[in-house]
Order: sequence, then structure tokens, then C-alpha cells
Amino acid sequence: MDTIVHLVAFIIALASVLAALGHAGYLALLNNAANKRAGGGPIAEYVRSRWAIAGGTTAVSLFALLLTAGGPALDVIAIILAVGSGATATKALQSTQAKYRGGAR
Repeated sequence: MDTIVHLVAFIIALASVLAALGHAGYLALLNNAANKRAGGGPIAEYVRSRWAIAGGTTAVSLFALLLTAGGPALDVIAIILAVGSGATATKALQSTQAKYRGGAR
């Protein structure tokens, strides 16, 4: 039973890390594109305001991944932290994408 809980905790924490890094990577790409354009100042300012969320969710998800190295009690705590940070990172990424998605229509 402990092995199953550990495996589930590890998979959830790993997915959380990937979601948080995806958000941070998207912000980095958006910032890079904004800095290369003449009118990208407002976008770069928005990205600067979102770095705290990206950094916080990444730190919490990495901490949750670290907690999976402990016993079953730490695995449960890791699952709770990973689900929270992963959901927050995913929602933040979706809101950023919705704000700047458009393209040529």
C-alpha cells in the first residue's frame, strides 16, 4: 500500500512540476517576444507581474516532489501541495494564454 501511495504522489508531483515549468516557460517566451517588439512594453510589464506566481508554484511543486522521498505521511502532504500548485499554475497559464492568444483572424 505504501508503494502505491508513493507512486501516486510521485506522479502527481511530477505533473505539478511540469505544469509550473510550462507556465514559467510560457512567460519567458512571451517576455522575450515583448522585448523584441517596439510596442511590447505593456506585455513585458504584465509578464513581470506574473513572475511571482510562476516562481511560487514552481517552488511549491519542487518541494512537493522532494517530499515524495519521505514516508507515506509526507506523500499525502506532497499530493496536497502538488495538486494545489499544479492547479494554480495551470489556471495562471490558461489565463495568460487567453489574454494574449489571438493571432491573425
